[in-house]
Amino acid sequence: MQTYKIAVIAGDGIGPEVIREGVRVLDEAARLDGSFAFAFTHFPWGCDYYKETGRMMPEDGIETLSAFDAIFLGAVGRPDVPDHISLWDLLLIIRKSFDQYVNLRPVKLLRGAPCPLAGVTEADVDMTFIRENSEGEYAGSGSWLYPGKPNEVVIQNGVFSRVGCERIIRYAFELARKEKKTLTSISKGNALNYSMVFWDQIFREVGQQYPDVETHSYLVDAASMFMVKDPKRFQIVVTSNLFGDILTDLGAAIAGGMGLAAGANLNPERRFPSMFEPIHGSAPDIAGMGKANPLATVWSASQMLDFFGREDLGKLLIDIIEEMLCEKKVLTADLGGSSTTEEVGDEVIRKLRERMKAR
Repeated sequence: MQTYKIAVIAGDGIGPEVIREGVRVLDEAARLDGSFAFAFTHFPWGCDYYKETGRMMPEDGIETLSAFDAIFLGAVGRPDVPDHISLWDLLLIIRKSFDQYVNLRPVKLLRGAPCPLAGVTEADVDMTFIRENSEGEYAGSGSWLYPGKPNEVVIQNGVFSRVGCERIIRYAFELARKEKKTLTSISKGNALNYSMVFWDQIFREVGQQYPDVETHSYLVDAASMFMVKDPKRFQIVVTSNLFGDILTDLGAAIAGGMGLAAGANLNPERRFPSMFEPIHGSAPDIAGMGKANPLATVWSASQMLDFFGREDLGKLLIDIIEEMLCEKKVLTADLGGSSTTEEVGDEVIRKLRERMKAR
């Protein structure tokens, strides 16, 4: 029987609460299926660890994680630790060290999910964002000159390589071809006259090899407007690191809220472990209260199952989330319910057992 080794980094704030439910769901899915298993190893890394040790993770953390098949991440951040430290010294170093260059974020309005847009149906909001995840605006390149002086200057460089742009754009084209969907590139070529002109050029070059894929290109400001006014024009979307980060939060807002926002950080060649995470943040204001919505984590668990070739179980979890959203009986407060984090996890598992028994 195949056993997948999963490194669990629950992180900070509500991270431990939601990741606990995600682990329970994954464990139960594997147990009920019987053809594979998960072996979870928990690591206490994050901001609490930083306050104790001065590091977000140990010096040999990347070496330790490299022995796993995947990483399940909760949330990272707390008010008394600078955001750039919590981000760069854990999340981004994992993404970069393991060449997780594909950030895959579904922006899909599930049945029963709340949507702030009038007259919009589930069929209108069904996007998959392919965000470049290894370089671009988050490359970490730049300079800080003359600190504290009147002529202080900060330079933040965006790094766009041909290899980096080609591989993420090709991944998006392959997905669009496989799913028979349109592909939209989002950039800002009119103002960013080097990086985004280069991106647009490579999108056109790669597109010549996929004449069967219908393509569109938008500037990021126009795309932001159309995501609100006419979301159905977007199916598969490919964009840079920064734009993808911002637009997928906008997407979460129109597709049920951050409590339903999931994300996968993929190394498609599987030379290194990939990482799966809810993208809602650590929400320290509600940590420890049982108010956190674990459904984004369940969706992330679904993405992990997809990655391991169990798309049937991944889809089953999405079906269960939709059923719960439609029933509106066991939901957390952000979705109009009064259930606790654990109660929502219990209901997912109950429905999972019910569905698997009926197979």
